[in-house]
Amino acid sequence: HHRIAVSMHSAPAVSYPVGRSRFQAGLLLALGMSGVLSGLLWGEPSGLSSGRQLVFTLLFFAAWLNAANAWRRSPAGHLRWDAKAWSWMAEQTKPCAGLKVHLDLQFCLLVSVVLEDGKRLWLWPERRADGLQWPALRRAVFCTPSA
Repeated sequence: HHRIAVSMHSAPAVSYPVGRSRFQAGLLLALGMSGVLSGLLWGEPSGLSSGRQLVFTLLFFAAWLNAANAWRRSPAGHLRWDAKAWSWMAEQTKPCAGLKVHLDLQFCLLVSVVLEDGKRLWLWPERRADGLQWPALRRAVFCTPSA
């Protein structure tokens, strides 16, 4: 058996635009619609009173509106890797204590970055934002230690 030595090199620097995610919006819409539909279908055969069904529907709708509002206020800026550390560039550049990947769909990532002040930002970088830089972003994301 032969062993191949692989040396880890740092990923090259990259700056990637991040804003509101179309995928996240579609996901929220689909979950909202399926939740309301399930509530309506669940209430009928179980014999729930129309008052309870209305409360369920209103609570679900309020939760969905809260999620939609969070999407609307999604942070917009540039996620930057300088070959040594991550930073978030919006109105001003803020160094990040780390970056963690939570979901990888190949065309879209869900990552969180922890800023130096401890605040966590949830970001949805998408390939469509900059297809040419997408491979460089993915290399940087997966070649760096997680937060």
